[in-house]
Amino acid sequence: MDLVTPGIGLLFWTTLVFLILMFVLAKYAWKPILNAVKEREDSINESLEAAEKAKEEMTKLASKNENLLAEAKIERDALLKEAREIKDGIVSSAKNAAKEEADKIVQAAHAAIEAQKAGAIAEMKSEMAILSISIAEKIIRKELSNDEQQKSLVNALVADLKLN
Repeated sequence: MDLVTPGIGLLFWTTLVFLILMFVLAKYAWKPILNAVKEREDSINESLEAAEKAKEEMTKLASKNENLLAEAKIERDALLKEAREIKDGIVSSAKNAAKEEADKIVQAAHAAIEAQKAGAIAEMKSEMAILSISIAEKIIRKELSNDEQQKSLVNALVADLKLN
């Protein structure tokens, strides 16, 4: 049973060594250890605060990015709308110009047709007059082949002139 019940001397020396060890540790080791733990705790707290600030800044940047994206979308939509309006205006003006040009071409064609028609009518009248004169000449030559018929025709014409 000697192992279970320690002697009084052993207890005294164990207590004395423990107290000296506690004094030496308190004097030389605990302050640096506690300071190191305190510094570590402070650096961890600073890191946590920095992480929290970084998280807040990331949130702000994310919201700022969302705002920028929204503004960019609005600007893009405005530019697309303006481009569509410009395109519609150009197409409309091109259609109007083409229509006006087509109208001018149609009017010029009508004028050319009318001019050709008038020319053809004049030429036809001229040809008819020549043909009529030719036919009349042939008829008159046939009827006035002798002197007696010529004299009677001349007298009839003279009488007709005096009456008018």
